[in-house]
Amino acid sequence: MTLHPRIADITARIEARSSGARSTYLDRMRRAAEDGPRRAHLSCGNQAHAYAAMAGDKDALVSARVPNLGIVTAYNDMLSAHQPFKDYPDRIKEAVRKVGATAQVAGGVPAMCDGVTQGQVGMELSLFSRDVIALATGVALSHNTFDAAVYLGVCDKIVPGLVIAAATFGFLPGLFVPAGPMVSGLPNDEKSKVRQQFAAGEVGRDKLMEAEMASYHGPGTCTFYGTANSNQMLMEFMGLHLPGTSFVNPNTPLRDALTEAAAQRAVAITGLGNEYTPVCDILDARAFVNGIVGLMATGGSTNLVIHLPAMAAAAGVLLEPSDFAELSEVTPLMAKVYPNGLADVNHFHAAGGLGYMIGELLEAGLLHPDTRTVAGEGLGRYTREPKLKDGALVWEDGATASLNEKILRPASNPFQPSGGLKELTGNLGQGVMKVSAVAPERHVIEAPARVFQDQESVKAAFRAGELDRDVVVIVRFQGPKANGMPELHSLTPLLSVVQDRGHKVALVTDGRMSGASGKVPAAIHVCPEAADGGPLAHVRDGDLIRVDAVAGVLSVLTEGALDRPAATADLSANAAGIGREMFQIFRDRVGPAANGARITI
Repeated sequence: MTLHPRIADITARIEARSSGARSTYLDRMRRAAEDGPRRAHLSCGNQAHAYAAMAGDKDALVSARVPNLGIVTAYNDMLSAHQPFKDYPDRIKEAVRKVGATAQVAGGVPAMCDGVTQGQVGMELSLFSRDVIALATGVALSHNTFDAAVYLGVCDKIVPGLVIAAATFGFLPGLFVPAGPMVSGLPNDEKSKVRQQFAAGEVGRDKLMEAEMASYHGPGTCTFYGTANSNQMLMEFMGLHLPGTSFVNPNTPLRDALTEAAAQRAVAITGLGNEYTPVCDILDARAFVNGIVGLMATGGSTNLVIHLPAMAAAAGVLLEPSDFAELSEVTPLMAKVYPNGLADVNHFHAAGGLGYMIGELLEAGLLHPDTRTVAGEGLGRYTREPKLKDGALVWEDGATASLNEKILRPASNPFQPSGGLKELTGNLGQGVMKVSAVAPERHVIEAPARVFQDQESVKAAFRAGELDRDVVVIVRFQGPKANGMPELHSLTPLLSVVQDRGHKVALVTDGRMSGASGKVPAAIHVCPEAADGGPLAHVRDGDLIRVDAVAGVLSVLTEGALDRPAATADLSANAAGIGREMFQIFRDRVGPAANGARITI
C-alpha cells in the first residue's frame, strides 16, 4: 500500500527539522563504529579485569574474536514487571554459548514503580529517574568490551531511559527483551469502581485493599494499557523487540524461548557477523513516526508524549507536540483496552494483538514499511506471530482478522477515525489531552476554576464537598522545574465521582497523569509551567476556563485574568526528603515538558 500522504509529509518535516542534528549524530556513530570491536583496543590488563570472573568463557574471549554481549538489567523483585528478569542473564548466557558467543551483565539500572509512589513524595523523582537510568546505562557500557547490548526493562521511565542510552551508544547493536504482562486478575473496571466507592466513602479500606491485591497479583506488567504496556507496543512498532514478543506472559515456555531467541539474534547482528544492525540505523525519523502512529492507534499513554521527544533527541531526531497531534488526526483508534475500554492487554493480545494491528496499519499506508529492525529489513516481519511447534520456536503469519471487534477493530472500521490525543493551545499555554477514554459529550468543558497548588489540597476540598459542582480543577506548580512533574493519577477517582454526580468537570495542570488517565477530561503537561512564568500562575478561583478538545483550545475567558500579578508558591518543601535533595540540579536544569523535559547542561 502507498504511504499515506500526511504520514509522508509529517515525516519529511521531521527529517528536514532534524537534518543538522541527525547528520552530526550519525557522523559520531560512524566514527565510533569504524574502530571495530571494542575489546580490540583494551590492554591486556584491561581485558584481564573484564574477564576475571567469567570462568569457562575466558578462553573464548582471549583467543578468539567471538561476540560478547553486554546485558543491562533493570531487575528488582519489588516491581512485578521486572521480577521475571532475575533469571534472564543466566538464560541469555547459556543461549549465546550455543552459537559461540559470550555475555556479561554490564550493569544494573534503577527501576522505580509509579504504582508504589503514586500520590507519594517519591513520585517527584519518577520523571528524573529516566535520566538516571540513561546515565547508569552509559556507565555500564563505558567499559567498552561489548559487541552488542541486550536491554532488560519494561516499565514507565525504564524503557525511555534505556532507549536514550541505546541511541547514545548507537554504534552498538541493541535488542530489547520484555518480560510480558501478568495473567488477568480482577478486571480493571471493577478495581476502578471500588476505588471510586472508597473515594465516595461507600466502602472501607479493607474492600479497597482486597480489590487492589486481586488486580495486582503476580509477576509481569499491570494488565491495563498504561505506560509500561505502551512502552512494549512502542518497542515492537519501532523494531527493537523481536516480533510478537511484547505481551507473552512471564514464566511460560514461549516466553523463555523468545528470550533465548533474542539473545541469539543479538549475536547475529553484531559487527562480527554479516547482519550488522546498529541502533543508530534503526532509530531514524521513520521509526519514531511508526512509534507515534502505534501510540495513537492503541490509545496509549500520555507519558510517551514526554518521553518520545527525549528518546528521539538522543538519536538526532527532533520531535514537536504538533507532530503528535497531526499524526493522531490521521491515525484510526483501533483498540479499546482499559482505561479506554473493558479489556486488558491479555485480551488484546488474544484478539490479534500488535501483529494484526501492524498489518492493518501497513495495509492502510499509515506506517513506514521500509524501516530497519532487529529482526531484519522491513516492518512487515512484525505481522508474524511466534509459536512453539514440537518444542521449536517458529514465526507464522499472524491474524488477518480481529478475533474480537469489541477490543480490536480493522483500520477501515475503527472505534474513532482519529487517534487518542489532542493538542490544546490558547492563552493558558500549550497542553495535551488523552481523549480516547473520554466520552464525546465531555470533550468541551466550560466552567469556573478552582485553583490548587498541590494535589493534597484537591483531596481536602473534595472531602469537604467544595468540588460538588461544575468545575475546572487547576493544579499548578506541578511541572518539572517545580517538583519533578509527578503524576496526579490519584486525583482521577475523586474527579470521577464529581463527574458521575452529573457535573461538568475537567482537570488542567502543568503536571502529568499516567497512562491510566481515564474518563475525566484532563489538559496536562501545560507549558510554560507555572514555576517558569506560565499563564497558569495568573488564574484565580472563579475565572471561567474553556477546555475544548474539539477545537483544540485551552483558555481563560475572564477578561483581564492574565494581567494580574502571578501567584508564587513556596517550593522549599520539594527540595529535601526521600532523596529529593540529590535532584536539585535536575530541577534547575530541566527543560519544558513539550521538549521531553530533558536535562540540559
